Amino acid sequence: MIFAHALLPAGIARNVALEVAADGTLARVANDVTPAGEPVVPGLVVPGMPNLHSHAFQRAMAGTAETLGKAESSFWGWRQIMYGFVDRLELEDVAAIAAWVYAEMLESGYTAVAEFHYLHRRPNGSAYADPAAMATVLRQAAAEVGIRQLMLPSLYQHADFGGASPLPAQRRFVQSTAAFLRLFDSLRATDGGLLRTGIALHSLRAVGPEALREIGAYRARVAPEVPVHIHVAEQRREVEDCLAWSGRRPIAYLLETGLVDRHWCLVHATHSTPEELAGMARAGAVVGLCPSTECNLGDGLFALDEFLQLGGEFGIGSDSQVCIDPRDELRTAEYLLRIARERRTVTASVAAPHCGEHLYARAQGGGARALGQGSGGLIAGAPADLLVIDVDRPEWAGVPPAALLDAYLFAPRPGAIRDVMVGGRWVVRNGEHVHRGRLGAAYRACLARLRGT
Repeated sequence: MIFAHALLPAGIARNVALEVAADGTLARVANDVTPAGEPVVPGLVVPGMPNLHSHAFQRAMAGTAETLGKAESSFWGWRQIMYGFVDRLELEDVAAIAAWVYAEMLESGYTAVAEFHYLHRRPNGSAYADPAAMATVLRQAAAEVGIRQLMLPSLYQHADFGGASPLPAQRRFVQSTAAFLRLFDSLRATDGGLLRTGIALHSLRAVGPEALREIGAYRARVAPEVPVHIHVAEQRREVEDCLAWSGRRPIAYLLETGLVDRHWCLVHATHSTPEELAGMARAGAVVGLCPSTECNLGDGLFALDEFLQLGGEFGIGSDSQVCIDPRDELRTAEYLLRIARERRTVTASVAAPHCGEHLYARAQGGGARALGQGSGGLIAGAPADLLVIDVDRPEWAGVPPAALLDAYLFAPRPGAIRDVMVGGRWVVRNGEHVHRGRLGAAYRACLARLRGT
C-alpha cells in the first residue's frame, strides 16, 4: 500500500509504501515512492496510540459521579462511588463492558491497551473457581475486538500505608503474594498473538515493602523484561500519608528501592518534586499520564515540560474512561501547562517545533515501551498498528502537510479517523468498528441489567 502521507520517525513524509508481513509486523517502510500503476491511498497514516492505563469496567459508570453529594468532592469521594458500582459487576457484565470500550478505543485511535485489572474475586469477596476468571473475560474481549492488550493483574493487599487491613469495599481486590504470582504465571503461559502479560502493583499504600521486594525479586529471576505498572503520587493526601508513614514521598520511596528501571510505568506521578522528576528520567521509567481522568478527579498537574527537558518519556491512558480519545489527553496535557506557564506550545522545542506532532510521537513511543512493544512508530519490524486520518475532507482544506498532526490534536475535525489496523488486520473501517452493532447491543443490554431498566 502507498499512502499519500505518513508520520515517520523523521516527520511527515509523502508517498509512503507500507508492506505488512504475514506475522502482522511492518516488513517494509519507504517514503517518496513513485507509484507504478498502484493507487495512492489518500489520507495521513500514523502509528496507533497505545493506551497505557485502563480500567475497562469504569466506562459503565463514566458521567454518573458528577453530582455534588455527601461524598467528599475529591478522588476519595469518587472512589466510594466506584466501590458501590463494583459490587454489582459479574463476569458477563465486565465482558460486555470491556468489549464495547475496547471498540471505542480502536475507533478513537488507540490500537493497544494496558488493562490494569484488580477485580480478582466475586462481588461477595469469595474466590472464583478459576482465579483467572475475570482476567480471562478481559482477554477474550480484547481478542474478540482485535485490540492489542497487555494484561496487568494488579496486586492489592492493604487499605493504606503501614499494612492497614483492607476495607470491606475492597474485598474483590485482595490477593496474597503467592496467589498473585500464580495468576501472573498462568496468564503469561497463555500469551500469544496480540495478548501479553505484565505486572501491576496497585500502589504503595496497597502493597507493602515485603510484597514489593518479593515481587521485584521474582521478576528479576523469572521475567526481568516484563512491564511493571504502579499508581503513584496521584493525590496530595497520598503524598502526605506516605511521608507520615515512611518519612519519604512516594516517588522517592519507590526510586530508593532500586527496583525501578526502563520497564516500569509510573502512572500519574502527579505530585513530583524536581528531584523526583530527575530520578524517574534517570531510571528510564515511563510516566503514564491520564489528563482527562486527572482533571476529572482534581488530582493536580504533572510538570510534563520539565520532565521532557530532563529526557523523560511519557505515554497516555484513558484510566477511568470519562474520555476515550488520545487527542483529548494530549491536548489537555498541553493546555494545562499553557495555563500554568501562561504561554503557548509549552512542550515543543527548537528541535521539534510542531507541538502536535511532537506530543503525538513522544506519547506513542513512550506508550509502546510501557506496553513492552519496543520503540513504536512506523518502522520495519514494528507491529502493523496504524490509523488512517481522513485529511482529504473539506474541513482539512488549507492545512499544510507539516501541520497535519498539529491540526489533528489542537483543531479536531469530526470523523477524522477513517480506518484502523492492528497486527495487519483492519478492525475499523469508515470510522466504525467492524462489530460495532453487535457490541453496542450487548453493552446496552448489560447497562439495562445493571440499572434495572
